[in-house]
Parts: sequence; C-alpha cells; structure tokens
Amino acid sequence: MADTYSLIGGFYSKPSPPLPPFFLKTPKLSLHFPSKSMAAHFHCSSNPRPSQPSLLVFSGGTAFNGVVEELKKLTVRVAHVLPVSDDGGSTAEIVRVLGGPAVGDIRSRCLRLADESTSEALAVRRLLGHRLPINPQQAKSEWYKILEGEHSLWEGVSKPYRETIRAFLAYFQNEILRRPNESFCFSNGSIGNFFFAGARIFFQSLDAAIFLFSRVSDIPAESLVLPVISTNDRLTLGCELWDGTIIRGQNEISHPTNIIGPVDKGRSSVPALPSRIKRVFYMSSEGTNSLHEVFPTVNQAVLDQLSNVDCIVYAMGSLFTSLCPSLVLLGIGEIISSRSCPKVLLLNGSHDRETSGFSASSFVTAITDALNRTYGNSHNCLRNLPSQYINTLLVPKDGEIPIDIQSLSSQGIFDVVIVNSIHDPKVGTIFDPVSLINALGNVVSRYMRTKD
Repeated sequence: MADTYSLIGGFYSKPSPPLPPFFLKTPKLSLHFPSKSMAAHFHCSSNPRPSQPSLLVFSGGTAFNGVVEELKKLTVRVAHVLPVSDDGGSTAEIVRVLGGPAVGDIRSRCLRLADESTSEALAVRRLLGHRLPINPQQAKSEWYKILEGEHSLWEGVSKPYRETIRAFLAYFQNEILRRPNESFCFSNGSIGNFFFAGARIFFQSLDAAIFLFSRVSDIPAESLVLPVISTNDRLTLGCELWDGTIIRGQNEISHPTNIIGPVDKGRSSVPALPSRIKRVFYMSSEGTNSLHEVFPTVNQAVLDQLSNVDCIVYAMGSLFTSLCPSLVLLGIGEIISSRSCPKVLLLNGSHDRETSGFSASSFVTAITDALNRTYGNSHNCLRNLPSQYINTLLVPKDGEIPIDIQSLSSQGIFDVVIVNSIHDPKVGTIFDPVSLINALGNVVSRYMRTKD
C-alpha cells in the first residue's frame, strides 16, 4: 500500500539543510511513494495493457535512445535497465563535486520517454534537455538566468511545473554553495542532470529522484527506468585487459579524452586499447586503497522484472561499458538463464574501441562471460552455456561486425535475423528503427503465441 507524502514536507527522518527560498513558494503536490522497493512499483498503472508484451532492455544512455520512440508503438511496458557508472561529460562534474551515482544515462532515457503530446510537455522536455554553452563564463551566466526564472526556456511551462522544477534546481545550486572548497564548472552542463541531482540529494534516494523526474516529464505509467544499482554512493567502473592492464573509470575505458566539453561517443580517433578487455568490475571510490574491487548489490526491482517479462533485450551500444556493468552483478545471470523467453541481442553495426576485431560470436562470448562472472571471484562463477543467455540475434544489414554463423551455431544460437539498416555519418551503420522494432515484435509474437 502506497504511503502519501507532500513534495515538501515530511520527507526527512533526519535533519536536512535549510531549503532554498524557492522551496517556500513551491505548491504542495501529493505524490505516492511506496515505502519499500519503490522502483519496482512506482509506475504501476490502474489500467494496464495486458495485450502489450513486456520487455526488459539492458542498455546505456545513447545508442538505444534512437529507437525508443518507435518501441512505444510496439509496447510501453518496458523496463529500461541502465548503469550508474558513467563518469564523462556533465555527469563527471556533478559526481566530482557532489558525489553520488552518475545520473546522465538515466536522465537521457527519461527524456526520450517523456510525453510530447502537449505544448507544455514539449516545453518541459526542452528545458530539461537543454545544455549550457561550452564557455564556462557563458554557461554560468545562462545557468543563473534559468535559476532565476528569467530564461526563455521557461516559456510555456505553467506555474506549478515552473516552481517545482526551479525548487530542485535551486536545491542543486545550494548544495554546490555548501561546498566552497570545490569550484563547480557549468560548461556544457545538462539542466536535466542538475534537476535530477538536486532531487536525489533532497530525497536521499535515487529511486525517488527517478519517480519525480518521471512525473515531471510525464513518462507513461507502464514504463520503468531502473538503475541497475539503487544507490546514493559514487560507483567507479574498472576493467582488466588480457595483458593484465587495469583501467579505472568508464570514460577512460571507452572514450578517453582530456578535452573539456561533450564526450564524443561516435567514431572518434581515440587510441586503441593495448589489449582486448577481459572483464569489467566495480572499484572503490573511497579511501587510500581505491583500486580494490567492490561488489555492489543489484537493484531488487531489476530482478523482479527479469523474472516476469516476456522478452529480455541486450541493446546495441558500448558492449563493456554500457551492457556488462549491469550483467556482472550477482543474481542477473541466475535469473536470465532460468527463463525460457526470447533473449535477444541487438548487434552493433560497427566496431568501437571496446570491440575492435570482434565477430558476432565474440559479442556472445563477452556477454556470456559477464553473466557467468567467469573471471571474477571463483566462488560466484556460473557455468551456463551461451544459448541459456541469448537465443536470437538481430543484425543490421551491411554492418561491420562479421556474422560467423558456424561459431554462433557451436554456441547454440541458430536464430539470426538480418534487419534493414541506415548509415549515420557519425557512428556508421545503425538499425533502421522501424525495421528493428518490427523484427523485435515478430520475435516476441512467436513466443506469445506459444505461451498462449
């Protein structure tokens, strides 16, 4: 049974810092927060659509975003599972100064799911999707105009929404000012990230921040945005290469750069890794021994969804830094291997720094090793076959990744579907969104017919 809280009152059981002035003006909105395991339940709909299949998608915040709109036409009953270890771009500065988990990928997916049916919904989406200028001084100046409610981005946003959003932006600013020894750089800052971070710190809950962001951006009630780890702590991703090299930080693994500004996740000229990636794992962010491995607990809501959805999807994107951080957690491989539903890998259309020289079966092997935790603690390893984790491959036509049918067959994977593709000048071959969702729908339909 959901407990009812006011947005402003009664949330902290411990003393909290003084609220900024905007909070005193914010209208009280009744929001419903389940007392426990909120992420598993906060999107429960009073009018579910059982005719729509339910999916769980493992992905990062970039590559899969391009098909989210088309996916809504197949189903809105989707649990989007996202990592919280990204340490690049605007997120990096927030984590550096305020700590906590990375919220950039979650904010990005929430915005893609946001309502666009009214002019106000579009205005809110435009505001929360806005990025500040690269120039630090210009960025800071524009930030203050937004904070004070004087920016043109507020046009079309009604007073209740305006004051609610401003309240959490002000709370974010207040948290920065409470850390005078850290100079925050607003360059290329995401207003949505600032709002999200303010809400997370105020509620002391990542789940509550997702709930608020989802309601402000009016995400469909049946759609879930789930952090794979529900935490208020900073998480650092590490990787071990086959030559023994350890790399610390997701951005250093995937897109190393010393340039201040947006991280280019396309086909950039980053140097090649000295050796292939053997595994990814989580590292301590605290103390003097910051290189040791830690083992965070998976979000229970993710396990609950995995146990019940009609289809599990491994989305295209960065294999080791977007997918594997979710797959290596204890409990994920156990549940996926026990399910008899479609388990679909959406193969990348081109190589990147993480997968140079990979074939399709190499992707399958990497995912299997991650889910089996093959190279982690030997006491926690599984020995499941690739076919227990993946039974269908959707492949973009004319992609760069070799489709080694014989090797896939030896892995027990026989269902390989070629899907129409398009050419993106930044990243190369990508799935045509309409064709991809049609193909995915066909896979799920076959399963639903046998299920009935």
